Amino acid sequence: MFKTLDDIGSGKCVLVRLDLNSPVEDGIVKDNRRFARHARTVRELVEAGHRVVVMAHQGRPGRDSFVSLDQHADLLAEYVEHPIEFVDDVYGDRAIDAIRSLDAGEVLMLENVRMCDDELPEKPPEDHADSEFVRTLAPEFDCYVDDAYSVAHRSHASIVGFPLVLPAYAGRVMAAEYEANSSIANRAFDGPVTMVLGGAKATDVIDVMSALDDEIDHYLLGGIVGELFLRAAGYDVGFDVGDGELYDHQWENNEERIRELLAERGDRITLPLDLAYETDADERAELLVDDVEKSRPLLDVGSLTVERYADIVEDSAAVFVKGALGVFEDERFADGTVGLLETIATTDCFSVIGGGDTSRAIELYGLDEDYFSHVSIAGGAYVRALTGQSLPGVDALTQTDC
Repeated sequence: MFKTLDDIGSGKCVLVRLDLNSPVEDGIVKDNRRFARHARTVRELVEAGHRVVVMAHQGRPGRDSFVSLDQHADLLAEYVEHPIEFVDDVYGDRAIDAIRSLDAGEVLMLENVRMCDDELPEKPPEDHADSEFVRTLAPEFDCYVDDAYSVAHRSHASIVGFPLVLPAYAGRVMAAEYEANSSIANRAFDGPVTMVLGGAKATDVIDVMSALDDEIDHYLLGGIVGELFLRAAGYDVGFDVGDGELYDHQWENNEERIRELLAERGDRITLPLDLAYETDADERAELLVDDVEKSRPLLDVGSLTVERYADIVEDSAAVFVKGALGVFEDERFADGTVGLLETIATTDCFSVIGGGDTSRAIELYGLDEDYFSHVSIAGGAYVRALTGQSLPGVDALTQTDC
C-alpha cells in the first residue's frame, strides 16, 4: 500500500499533483468540487510547514478548454484560505526561481502541465522519469504527493515519472478515492450489493458488468445502456431517431456482449418498466416499455421504474452508481437520477457515487454529500477500478523505492 501525508514529516519542499480540470465558458474557468476536495491536502501541507508547489492540468492542446492555470490558483486559494502564487512556467528558469524563493508555508502553482511537451505521451514510468521535464524539476523537491486519482489511469509524466525519482505519497483525495472505488474487490458486505448503471457511454458500463460477476447481486439499468438492453430483450427502443447518433453504433459494437449478459445474468439485471419523453407541449410524459414505439428521444426512466429500483436499493447493504438514469440537467427528466440518489441517501448502506455527471447531479439538486459514503470526482479511473484494471498512478505510488 502507498504512504500518505501522515508519513511525510514537516519542513519539506513538496511537489503535489492535483486534478483541477474544470469547465471553461468564454475563457472563464468555472468552480467545481475538485477545488474544495484538493484544498484539504494543500491546507495540511501548509499547516505542516512545507513549501508547496502545485502541479495540475487543464484541457488538452487544441481545445477551447486548454487555458492557463492563473484562474485556478485564485479559485484554489479561496478554498485553502491561503495565498497561492502563480508562475506562467512549468519547469523553465521562471519556475525554478519561483520554487527556490518559497518560504515555509508558502504555496506556488505552476503553469498548465500539459503545456509541457513531455507530459502527455503515454509512456512507461521509466521513460517519463528520464524525461527532461522530470529530470529538471525533481531535484528541486524533497518529495512528491499525488492527489490526482481522477487521472491515475493515465501514464503521463507528472503522474508516473516523479514517483520513480522522489519519495512519493498519496494525498487525501487519492487515498479516499482508492479506498472507496476498490471496495467492491476489497470489502465484504453483509447483504446484497447493487450497482446502478446508466449514462451515455454504454461500452464503459458493459465493461464494468463484464468484469464483475459474483460481486454484484443486482444491476439496475437506465440511460442509453438501459435502452440497449431493452432492445436486446425485444422492446422497440435503443436505436437512433432523428439526428441522434448515440445508440446504433454502440449497439453494433456491443450487441453480442449485451445478449450474453442477459442470458447469463438475466435474473440479476433489472430493466426499466417505463420511460419518459418530451411531448409536443414540452411536458414530461411516461409510457410503459411495452407500449413504446420509439419516434422521439427517451429522456429518463419512469416513475414505476424509480419505485422498483428504490425497493431494491432499500434492501441493499452496498450501492455503487456509475452514470445517470436520464437527462437530469433538465429538471423535467431528473426524476430517475435524483429520485434514486435520494433513496440511496436515506438508506442505511455503504454507497459510492461515481462519474462526473452523476456526482454533478448531487450538487445541482442540492443533495448533501454527507449522506453518501463517498462521492467520487473520478470518471475513467473509477471505471478502471470497478473493472479491476490497474491504475498507473496508483501503481507508481506503491512501487516507489525512493
